[in-house]
Amino acid sequence: MNINELIIPAARKGEIAVLQELFARNVDVNHRDLKGYTPLIIACYNNQLEAAKLLINNGANLDAADEGGNTALMGVSFKGYIEIAQLLIECGANLDLQHGNGGTALMFAAMFGRNDILQLLLEHGADKYIKDIKGQDALEFAALQGNEKGLEILQNFVYEG
Repeated sequence: MNINELIIPAARKGEIAVLQELFARNVDVNHRDLKGYTPLIIACYNNQLEAAKLLINNGANLDAADEGGNTALMGVSFKGYIEIAQLLIECGANLDLQHGNGGTALMFAAMFGRNDILQLLLEHGADKYIKDIKGQDALEFAALQGNEKGLEILQNFVYEG
């Protein structure tokens, strides 16, 4: 097994000591598995906050996407991991990247009722007017899923500046 292949399972499990050892051996922090997942995407999808911090501090690409075009921020917006969403946003993740079907982190948050993340994304400048390939925006996703609180947040949010 190539040393770079060890970083994905370590990120998934949040094994900080293993990750530190791998970094000492110059492992590729942006190594991809067969599905295009990077260690940061895997750590974030598995709610491994400390591993995500360590990966970012060692140069992980915040906006790397898997084969479907999903980024770490999209994943935590779907899963509802607010602390990791905050970390990614504070570190400069692109809020408005679109995956293969045009979906954004904001759309995922609206669709899955992750309203705390929805609010956080909006407050940091996520564009609520972006449309996916079917012409739907975050407001429409909230409506389709019966996310009344999300609808309220999106309808009442006014961009400053």
